[in-house]
Amino acid sequence: MEKPELPANAPARPTWLLGIVWFLGAAGMAAPAAAQDRYLPPAAAVVLSASVHAQGGQQAQLRSLDQARRAQPQDLNAALAYARAVFTLGLTEGDLRWFGSAKAALGPWWQAAELPADGYFLRGLVQQGFHDFKAGLIDIDRAIALEPRRAEFWSWRFALHLLQADLASARQDSEEMARLLGKEEADVYRAVLQYRTGQPLPAVQMLMRAIRSPNYQDGSSQDWIGFHLGEAHRVAGQPAQALAVWEGRLKASPRSHLLRLSMADLLNQQGQYRQAKAVAMNQADMGSLTDALLMQALLASRGLKDADEARLASQMDARLRAQALRQEALIERPKLIYQIAYGQDLAAGLALSIENWQLQKDPPDAVLFAQAALALGQAQAAAPVVEWAEKSGYTDPQLSPLLRQLRAHPSWKGGRS
Repeated sequence: MEKPELPANAPARPTWLLGIVWFLGAAGMAAPAAAQDRYLPPAAAVVLSASVHAQGGQQAQLRSLDQARRAQPQDLNAALAYARAVFTLGLTEGDLRWFGSAKAALGPWWQAAELPADGYFLRGLVQQGFHDFKAGLIDIDRAIALEPRRAEFWSWRFALHLLQADLASARQDSEEMARLLGKEEADVYRAVLQYRTGQPLPAVQMLMRAIRSPNYQDGSSQDWIGFHLGEAHRVAGQPAQALAVWEGRLKASPRSHLLRLSMADLLNQQGQYRQAKAVAMNQADMGSLTDALLMQALLASRGLKDADEARLASQMDARLRAQALRQEALIERPKLIYQIAYGQDLAAGLALSIENWQLQKDPPDAVLFAQAALALGQAQAAAPVVEWAEKSGYTDPQLSPLLRQLRAHPSWKGGRS
């Protein structure tokens, strides 16, 4: 993935990779409509000691960027370099606290009416990170107006449209990319759109061509296309192929949070709990596990009926309580999984699913929403999920049986199809 020391005017590819991966991948999060900013660590602790990137000099690089922007508080370029670095780190590590650091760096320009393209783009990224999708899209559109041939700008625009189930706009984005950036670039997005609209097998073929292309042989591109190739296989009901793709990429990029999380999640879905736990708990320091990986380890321990379950559940509960004490309004997907899939508080999980679905429409959230509605005998509550699936054509091996159960449930008031 992208290196945190990347300057604001760096080549486009790494950030657009992160953009589409973050929004369309398994690391998504949910939030109530009036989301507040995440907890912002004090300046002296801006680099988290538990960072999975703490080794290899990356902390020193981040501190250097932070010192540079603090030494020149009115230098937008210095602020953008740091904001991009910590925002990227938040995506790579799955730790959203970094978004608060990025927002703090852009504070002097948060209400600015005139910015360069990179300024609009980074501000738009942080806005959508806090689920202000409307403002984020406005700023990203402003960036595109200034520099229409920047692939990373179009990537995030596409991702936001797909996240909000605006398929027509996402399709138009891919056509604009074909016109401005070339067919090969656009075809990868077309493939993502295909497997998100019920056509996973054609998507697999397109992504296999892309991953072999000489233009996509760098590590970031291979991780990105590999993630989506695995997803297309998973959606097509080919879990073994998905796991093989992700395992291969994880060996090459062992620090990729998204690949590790995707693999652990699918292994749990397949009942391969021992392997799922080993993939999730890859670090000796439990404190350095993200909430998402901790949650997958907990699900695996429950499946194994091992002695770790109580300890892991206690850790997950403690983390969520700490977030509540800090009044962190953003609710990540691990909380929904804990409430719904793990069964800690189904009623609260359903309420959060209803609220979350008004903001974003992502397949893993659809599964959790449907699971909560069925478990509580309130199938009609998940009618928006059924409507979204019918409109988009999306389905996958997890969601398909849930959709059938919703339509067949005695509490369902919609048409039985």
